[in-house]
Amino acid sequence: MKHMNSRLSKLASVLALALASFASCAQDGFSGFLEDLRIEAMVSGISDETANNAVSHIEFLPDVIALDRSQPEFISPFLDYYQKRVNAAKVQRGRQLLLEHEAMFNRIEAQYGVSKYTLAAFWGMETQYGRNQGKLDILSSLATLAYDGRRTEFFRGQLLDAMRMIDIGHVAPGALTGSWAGAFGNMQFMPTTFMMYAVDGDSDNLIDVVDSLPDAIASAANYLSQVGWHSDEPAMLEVQLPTGFDWGSAQLSVRKPVAEWSRLGVRALHVDAGAPGFGSGAAVGQEVSNKKTRLNPENIKKPATHKTDKSKTQRPAQPEQQNVSVGTVSLDVLGLQVKGPAAILLPQGYRGPAFMVFDNFDVIMDWNRSVNYALSVAQLAEQLRHESRIVGGKFAEEGALSFQEMLDLQTMLNTRGFDAGEPDGLPGLMTQEAIRKYQVANQLPADGYASRSLYQRLYAEQQ
Repeated sequence: MKHMNSRLSKLASVLALALASFASCAQDGFSGFLEDLRIEAMVSGISDETANNAVSHIEFLPDVIALDRSQPEFISPFLDYYQKRVNAAKVQRGRQLLLEHEAMFNRIEAQYGVSKYTLAAFWGMETQYGRNQGKLDILSSLATLAYDGRRTEFFRGQLLDAMRMIDIGHVAPGALTGSWAGAFGNMQFMPTTFMMYAVDGDSDNLIDVVDSLPDAIASAANYLSQVGWHSDEPAMLEVQLPTGFDWGSAQLSVRKPVAEWSRLGVRALHVDAGAPGFGSGAAVGQEVSNKKTRLNPENIKKPATHKTDKSKTQRPAQPEQQNVSVGTVSLDVLGLQVKGPAAILLPQGYRGPAFMVFDNFDVIMDWNRSVNYALSVAQLAEQLRHESRIVGGKFAEEGALSFQEMLDLQTMLNTRGFDAGEPDGLPGLMTQEAIRKYQVANQLPADGYASRSLYQRLYAEQQ
């Protein structure tokens, strides 16, 4: 035992020295990076004083790298992510604040054409309605991420714009604090977004998205409006998919007119006839009503068992929650008023909930490229406006892949000839397409979802 403890002690010492050496090397390289940054800032027009002062106060933050590798928006199962962020307390607080600031929200909604419920939903999702704006030094966070190399150009640009904000006088030196990713204020604007879209919402000739709520909300509304928000259109709708649905068509890049999805048998699970973008008629089954309708999960019937012809390629069985027939709504009678085509998304695979998304969903994705985030914002907005619950997903596969497991999954797909691109630990579009091709080749539901069962299957194949 004494010998073992001695070996463990030596191993710990070696590990500590290795980590210290790594940190030292990183710090040495970081110093050179900052010197190049200082010169670039001055060449781009930022004053020498601001550039020198900013660079002298920037520190390398290794914890930021770890946080960047474990973003819950990209690695958490959708329902886990959603349920942790859209809860009764957040909905209740949001409704209270909408009443408390009713005049301001109504004024901004009328000016920019963006629903006050959507604006409040972003506010709630980003900072718990202003409570959690972040306390990290933004310049240090951005510099660390720019130096890390995963998205160097993006974060370097953000860093230079943060320095410009200081140079112009939007924020005092040393006062720019926020999240590990470099976002700040009530709505967690990135510096470049602030420079392009922030506005003076309270007419005091200052733009302060940290302490002025009118500035923050108006700036968010201006941003959403400028990038393409369509007033009086919905962002998404939960749907039921028909038996025999082509899982490969459930992706953001596959767009069809609503009438075409309807012809294919897609139906809504629940709808509020008074929601933006819907006509006055809403049906549940054969009943037409002007009132809000919701599917009661207790009334969902299990699907009947059907015999299959084994001589043909067998399509995987439809999950139970996708075969419900009680409480569904025909898309044809909703009176959906949307200008563009719609896509179907399966954020937690073919066993999870299904959503039809529209142009306004793309605008939310412009804010944050996570499908989990965008769906949660859209659903929180609906809950702030009225009672509306996600009812699908009872049989969704649980369990998330870690960053390292996602890297391994991408590597295993590449090794088998399914091109997932350079492994980066995030389930992007190339990874999803590689998964679909693997699923098709192995006669699996081609939903493109990076599930734990898929990871385990690939891992077992290489043993």
